[in-house]
Order: sequence, then structure tokens, then C-alpha cells
Amino acid sequence: MTVNKILKETAEEIGYDKAKILIEYVLKTDRNHLIFSLNTHLDEKQEKEYKRLVEKVKRGEPVQYLTGKAYFMGLKFIVNKNVLIPQPDTEILVEEALKQIELKQKSKQIIKVLDLCTGSGAIALSIAKGAKNVEIYASDVSKRALKVAEKNYDEIINSEINVKNKIINSKIISTDDLKNEKLNGDKKEIKEKNKVTFIKSDMFKNIKEKFDIIVTNPPYIKKDVIKTLDREVRKEPKIALNGGKDGLKFYRIIRENINKYLNDEGVLLMEIGFDQKEEVEKLFENSTCVKDFGGNDRVIIWKK
Repeated sequence: MTVNKILKETAEEIGYDKAKILIEYVLKTDRNHLIFSLNTHLDEKQEKEYKRLVEKVKRGEPVQYLTGKAYFMGLKFIVNKNVLIPQPDTEILVEEALKQIELKQKSKQIIKVLDLCTGSGAIALSIAKGAKNVEIYASDVSKRALKVAEKNYDEIINSEINVKNKIINSKIISTDDLKNEKLNGDKKEIKEKNKVTFIKSDMFKNIKEKFDIIVTNPPYIKKDVIKTLDREVRKEPKIALNGGKDGLKFYRIIRENINKYLNDEGVLLMEIGFDQKEEVEKLFENSTCVKDFGGNDRVIIWKK
């Protein structure tokens, strides 16, 4: 069977976009080269593997978890069941953060940024790729998620500067460890080239620095709503979805602590659910809201 024929057949079952991603994965090609393979005949092994993956998608398995990759801000990220799959609407959060960084760099050379609840590292690493002269910290409560973020750091940042990822001997560290670590010459060189420091922290618990910009996409789904979500979304880690009874648990934690971790004139940027604007704006007085590509309220911006 040709690639084109099997795509047409399975697109009716799972959608063309998902079918295309799966066939790219099976053929070990990419979206730019797939067009040249449409008339190629799949061998028996490839066809069997493709159909196996299609069945998994039909049962609700996210295609990104099956292929182990997701695209965000034009970058390819490693993803697995330990992290949320980065979504296009979150690109608005990154774009707004980059605007704020650029504004601040008019009066300050190095901008310190914290990505709270980093997950796969998509936000932090996209900022690292899109901005210059930034010192980025990325934190998450999940050690498994941080391992994924570190792998993405290797692929997206370290591959570019050709330095092996050795964030203090490849350990996840707290900021206290970072300050107290006695670095020899080789390690110091690596530290200076790194653009992102990963911290295992339950929200602000292990955060010891103050920042010019804090950006976050925290869990914000109401606990009782999670069970009603699409099957694919329910496959994602509950810890990264569950925002408590009313979905506002982590926004309250941020509000209670933000003044201790944000510099004067600092900026906080938060992704929110499409229906949470009014509630979050009550917590963060004089904030502004930016809509996503679909016209939904998506990013709250608050200045200290």
C-alpha cells in the first residue's frame, strides 16, 4: 500500500494531521520530506507498525506520546507521559514574555527569568532560544518532568552551543546548591554557557532568587472537570492538570508569594483557562489580559 493511500484511509478515522504525524514517525522522515514519499510503498513491517499506532490513537492515546515529540514555537520537544503536551495557545505566553524581556533590556542588560511549573521546558527553552542576555531558571515539583526538560535542553540549547549538558554534574539542584557549589575550571565554563538552570521545587519552596520576569502555565483545571475532558487530555499527568476544586489553587499560591520573588517593576505572566479571566484578575489587581489565537482569554500580565 502506498503512503498516500494509507493516509487517506486512516485520515477518516483519526484525522489527517494525526495520520501524517504517525506516518512521518514510521518512515523516520519529517513534514518537509513527507511530500516526496507519498507514492512510496510501505513494507509489511512499516504497515503493521503504522496500523498498530493508529489503533492506539483511536483508543485515546495522544499521538505526541506515541512518537515522543511535539512541536512548539517551531522547535521539536521530547515529550512523554510525565509532562503535558505543549499547545499552540501557550505560544502566546512565550511571545508576551519575549516582549517584556525586550522592554526591560532597554534599561537592564541581563534579565532574570523564572519559568514556574516548567514541565517539558517548552516555555523556558523557547525563551532561551528567542531572547539574548537572559538568565533563566526553570522549576517543577516533578523530578521526572525535569528529566524530560533536561533532555530538551540538551537537544535544543546544548546542541547549538556544542557543550554537553552538565548542570552541576547533571544533578537537579536547588539554588542554594548552586550558590554553594565549588566549581573547578571545567565546570565553571559549562555553567557560564548554560542558559537554563533547572530546580526541583514545589512552587516557590526551593526558589531563593528574585526575578525580573516570572512566567508560568500552572495547573488550572477544576478537579471535578478533569474526568470530563477528552480522552487524550486525560492521558496527560494529572499533577499538571489539577488546579484544585475551583481551578485557582496555584494562582492563589502565586499571589501570596509573588512579592517576595519578583523585583520592583518586575512582570508576572500567567496562562489561564478560557473562563478564568475575571477570577484571576480579582487576585491580581490592575492586570491585563491577552487573548489566544481563537479569541479566548489566555494570558494575564501583572506588574509589580
